[in-house]
Amino acid sequence: MSNKEIQMQRMWQYFVDATVEIIEQKGIENVTIREIATKAGYNSATIYNYFQEVSHLIFFAALKYLNKYIEGLPEYMEKEENPLDKYLLSWESFCKHSFEDPEIYYAIFLADLGENPEELLKYYYNVYQSDLYGEVSEDIKTIITDYNLSSRSRNELYKSVQEGMLSEETAAIINERTVLVWQGMLITVLNNRRHLNADEAAEKTMEHIKGIVNIYTLAK
Repeated sequence: MSNKEIQMQRMWQYFVDATVEIIEQKGIENVTIREIATKAGYNSATIYNYFQEVSHLIFFAALKYLNKYIEGLPEYMEKEENPLDKYLLSWESFCKHSFEDPEIYYAIFLADLGENPEELLKYYYNVYQSDLYGEVSEDIKTIITDYNLSSRSRNELYKSVQEGMLSEETAAIINERTVLVWQGMLITVLNNRRHLNADEAAEKTMEHIKGIVNIYTLAK
């Protein structure tokens, strides 16, 4: 790595870490470019040399909060052997953590990041991969590193297709509908349209997800 790349990485980390501190102290809704610049000890213009907009900084900072979910996922998914059951377990864990921190998960999986968010994510994991990966299997790493919820869900569900439990068409339908259920419930909770606590929201979402899976597996 060249000196220029090292310097860029260092500056990048300063701003992300400053954003994390602001989230912890004031909440994600109060993150601004000015606040980040002040916290990091630079002016606002400097930040734009590294980030296009504040939503990118919030996104990268929010990823740090996935650690709790990531660390518990491998053991959680070992409870079952059947690919479909593992798929449901992955959703169960995801729902539990996402409804405990809905603003964080919205910032990662639903907020508008502009063009080419995949490239942003690749860069983030190059910088912070030691913090996030640890000792996890390739299957778990695939789930973790794909911020796009639809493709994350599809990757896990595809194992059921490989084992002949589902057709590709059925898997695609299940994938789309389960993702939409989670998205709808998260937005509903964030907008105070239903007064559910984290456990209630996760339980209600899983009821719908399991119902969708059951409909299509029983009809097979």
